[in-house]
Amino acid sequence: MQYGYVESFNGRMRDELLNESLFFVIGHARGAIAAWLTDYNTEQPHSSLG
Repeated sequence: MQYGYVESFNGRMRDELLNESLFFVIGHARGAIAAWLTDYNTEQPHSSLG
């Protein structure tokens, strides 16, 4: 369980973004990832916060 936080983040990113999106160019992928990260860090409640 050494990398539990990283594995949780990777799984959530894969489920919520990567499995749901089809990227045709790297610029589109970067923009979508940046938008998802902003949402993940500011809008979504984190389990540690209750």
